[in-house]
Amino acid sequence: MTVKEIHQGLIKKEFSATELCRTYLDKIKKEDRKINAFLTVSEELAVFQAREVDDLIFQKKKIPFLAGVPYAVKDNILVDGISCTAASKILKNYIAPYSATVIEKLNNQAAVILGKTNLDEFALGSSTENSAFGPTKNPHDLSRVPGGSSGGSAAAVAADFSVFTLGSDTGGSIREPAAFCGVVGLKPTYGAVSRYGLIAFASSLDQIGPITKTVQDCQIVFNAIRGKDPFDSTSVERPAFKNLKFKIKNLKVGLPKEYFDRKLDDPRMEKIIEKAIKKYQELGAEIKEVSLPHTKHALEAYYIIAPSEVSANLARFDGMKYGFSGSGKNLLDVYLKSRGEGFGPEPKRRIMLGTYALSAGYYEAYYLKAQKVRALIKEDFEKAFKEVDVMLSPVSPFLPFKMGERVKNPLAMYLVDIYTDSANLVGLPALSLPVGKVGKLPVGLQIMGKHFEEEKILEIGRLFEEEKVFYCDSAGT
Repeated sequence: MTVKEIHQGLIKKEFSATELCRTYLDKIKKEDRKINAFLTVSEELAVFQAREVDDLIFQKKKIPFLAGVPYAVKDNILVDGISCTAASKILKNYIAPYSATVIEKLNNQAAVILGKTNLDEFALGSSTENSAFGPTKNPHDLSRVPGGSSGGSAAAVAADFSVFTLGSDTGGSIREPAAFCGVVGLKPTYGAVSRYGLIAFASSLDQIGPITKTVQDCQIVFNAIRGKDPFDSTSVERPAFKNLKFKIKNLKVGLPKEYFDRKLDDPRMEKIIEKAIKKYQELGAEIKEVSLPHTKHALEAYYIIAPSEVSANLARFDGMKYGFSGSGKNLLDVYLKSRGEGFGPEPKRRIMLGTYALSAGYYEAYYLKAQKVRALIKEDFEKAFKEVDVMLSPVSPFLPFKMGERVKNPLAMYLVDIYTDSANLVGLPALSLPVGKVGKLPVGLQIMGKHFEEEKILEIGRLFEEEKVFYCDSAGT
């Protein structure tokens, strides 16, 4: 059921919040063993929250729109009193001492927390194979990855373990798993949603956002978690949604030349993306080619800037304050054992890359140059958005790939982010919209908008969804 259907069902007393909660908890217990979407199931808390909603309904009090709606949270977002591991051994026994602002906002809405979902360790990855607690599998095909790093969050929605989930997106970590799992994922504008209580990966790139079954649900959840937060100085207050209604007619849609010059891994994917774009054209949109010349260097810039920020942010995990602590004869031994045994291969790789890029003699050659490229990419988008309202592109150049296929080749794994990392470098909002399938494997379309125009890209996605169009290509048809 959608959020709206649940809300109406609770009000009409067709079912109780407790019954709904237990249905999801039972499904997770029975079926998650084969998918591994959850790292922690907070059964006691979920039932308690659901009963509180039932009490409100019994007292005939008005309930918020998300009241009683079961959801799950990526395990790098803090929930007071619940384990928060970031899928790393170094935080295996860490219990969150407070809740992230987004969780407090959902608590105010009386939503029901089912548990914490799996991810690539510290959100460093594109397949959810880097988790210290085992990989998550794609519900559409258990031999394939669900995408990353919010793979557990996307898989939980796709498998009907949760009505919606929260993920984080630093270079595509909401959009890519949403595309791989055939669900909707929104990366908001940088600053639209508070990052307070999110374990930092790259502070100038990270954003928390929703993963849902429908665009309308995405609108509802985003509206609940957005806004200024005194605990996050980068957050921005914007006017609430105005229930924007418009027709696609006369909408100017840009197709970045540089994104469509590349061939996708499977030509059937290309056909589905082309059909989705053509559908917008049939609905009245004006399709126009635009150029983002410096985005060809976005991946390289991203993989200098993000690891540099990782090396600084993960320095706090030293075995002294919290989490895993290795024994040693002196302070240096404790540091070396804690970090050496606590971190997995991917965090170590990115810490070393980032430390090197920031080191004396290399800072100007790498980090400073990458930031200059970032500024040029931002200028490209500003110029393009003077000509068009939104831009469309694929989310990923690949279909969900086989488990283990790219793990041994980090560069091949990093290429998964080639269409998504620019939005993070520039801070733009971007939506992953499911538009079809190749066989049983989902294909996503990316809709990018101007800063703080989530309302527009969500409405554009909703109008496509309303057409009930879903392109399937199982045998080249």
